[in-house]
Amino acid sequence: MDLIQIASSATLGLFFGMLLFLEIGRRIGLHHLVREGGLARGVSTAEGAVFALLGLLIAFTFSGAASRFEDRRHLITEEANAIGTAYLRLDLLPVTSQPELRTLFYDYTGLRAQIYHNARDMAAVQQRLDQSIRLQSQIWQHALIAARAPDAPAHAMMLLVPALNEMIDITTTRWMVTQNHPPLVIFLLLAFLSLMGSLLIGYEMAENPHRSWLHCVAFACIMSLCIYVIVDMEFPRLGFFTITAADQVLLDLQASMLPDLHK
Repeated sequence: MDLIQIASSATLGLFFGMLLFLEIGRRIGLHHLVREGGLARGVSTAEGAVFALLGLLIAFTFSGAASRFEDRRHLITEEANAIGTAYLRLDLLPVTSQPELRTLFYDYTGLRAQIYHNARDMAAVQQRLDQSIRLQSQIWQHALIAARAPDAPAHAMMLLVPALNEMIDITTTRWMVTQNHPPLVIFLLLAFLSLMGSLLIGYEMAENPHRSWLHCVAFACIMSLCIYVIVDMEFPRLGFFTITAADQVLLDLQASMLPDLHK
């Protein structure tokens, strides 16, 4: 079972848990009405504090998830730019050294476009990562040999090496960004506050002799769905909100290299 399936099950559990706590709170409230003749004072104050904290926590986690979602998408474009710049600078190398490097770049770009596809299979992702590292090593070694050739321009090394460095470094940046998520305790706190809020709302609903299932279900659905969307955006290769379409920029770059391979 992958993370999104776990999140889906947890969200469904939270939904029914909130309905249960709404009912528990209502029954506690009914018990107080019968025994005390009214509800306890200060419940509204406690309820306001809980929901203020819950709203603040949701706002921060949602904002962070959306920001990381966009960062991951923009990094794909940055990597395509880095690869494209390094590829263009192959023109500085001797003509005899270019065909092999262009082929390596073509294979490397295609691999980077596919590297995070089917992210549920982490073994396959790791295999593609290892393969991309091997291709990086080959590109680096061949480029250094070509830049040091007697017929290579003096500035070839100075211009090509920084571009290759940037192309290689951004792969580490992308990998680390995929691992960057809020601590688990944040999501546990969100679930806890949602349940406590449901308990307090249920308690106040005891003043109404008729149970409103519409309000109960709507509240539980909205809160659990909001938390699910946050989790879904944190893992943009697994859920409904994906950045897979952004990989097209790498595929387009690879396609632009194809004519050079047939020269």
